[in-house]
Amino acid sequence: MKRNAKPNQPLVEHIYTADPSAHVFEGKLFIYPSHDLDKDVPSNDNGDQYVMEDYHVLSMDDIDSPVTDHGQVLHMKDVPWVSQQMWAPDAAYKNNTYYFYFPARDKDGIFRIGVATSPNPAGPFKPEPNYIEGSFSIDPAVFIDDDGKAYMYFGGLWGGQLEKWQTGTFDPDAQGPSGDEPALGPRVAELTNDMLSFKEPPQEIQIVDENGNPITAGDEDRRYFEGPWLHKYNGYYYLSYSTGTTHYIVYAISKNPKGPFVYKGRILEPVIGWTTHHSIVEFKGKWYLFYHDSSLSGGIDNKRSVKFTELKYNPDGTIQTIKPYG
Repeated sequence: MKRNAKPNQPLVEHIYTADPSAHVFEGKLFIYPSHDLDKDVPSNDNGDQYVMEDYHVLSMDDIDSPVTDHGQVLHMKDVPWVSQQMWAPDAAYKNNTYYFYFPARDKDGIFRIGVATSPNPAGPFKPEPNYIEGSFSIDPAVFIDDDGKAYMYFGGLWGGQLEKWQTGTFDPDAQGPSGDEPALGPRVAELTNDMLSFKEPPQEIQIVDENGNPITAGDEDRRYFEGPWLHKYNGYYYLSYSTGTTHYIVYAISKNPKGPFVYKGRILEPVIGWTTHHSIVEFKGKWYLFYHDSSLSGGIDNKRSVKFTELKYNPDGTIQTIKPYG
């Protein structure tokens, strides 16, 4: 029997899910998570412990209704260019089509971003034969602005290989900037109208402090690590992301979807498990944060579960910090 969804409780318990991208499609909530397989693999900084081969789609008619698992909607064996590690995905709707974006390692072990399509928000999704030309790294998040322009935000350090692309080509030996240098930012690229390609080369987003100074690589409480998400509120673009090593979800704001973004504060305090990854969505007049932790698995990093909680703004547009365990 299905049980109703509850704040700060796993949406589903029959599989492990992570990295939730939540959207409102057809008047319902659809959640596009990654799928942690129940395997024991030694952990390392490259994330080899995250053994993920396919995707499921979850949906909810209301915020407190039962959660439907629509089953497997895409598997790596269906995608010719993929070798392993289908990590955090996202979805978007345009042109009467649902687009599903996903990162994975190609046959050379380099992370790329692919796209698949469906007439149904619950899938299944049919992948394009090759990855998006010019794509790299992980964690695609697609935002469609009020004017119809669509942007993809992406990038993750360490296992996500972002620091390997500082010259514009993949350098397996590249290191990130030193502690007092500007931190690497996520990348953004406008998508073509058919949502299948980059309209332009990806560019780096700058994240600065209140005085306009770039957040440095050594500022691990505020610097970008992975998991970008963009939403709009009261005319501002909110870029939120994970700080990685310090395990915060934080945010910065801008009047331009390409930035620069001014750091504003924390959204979510650390959760159980090493990774933290989220999305933010408005549904029926309220805002919600979808996130994951490893509480269901007893703290095992690579066996995570998607949760949600209400997100609240202050009158000045800042976001109230959420403590996930009260």
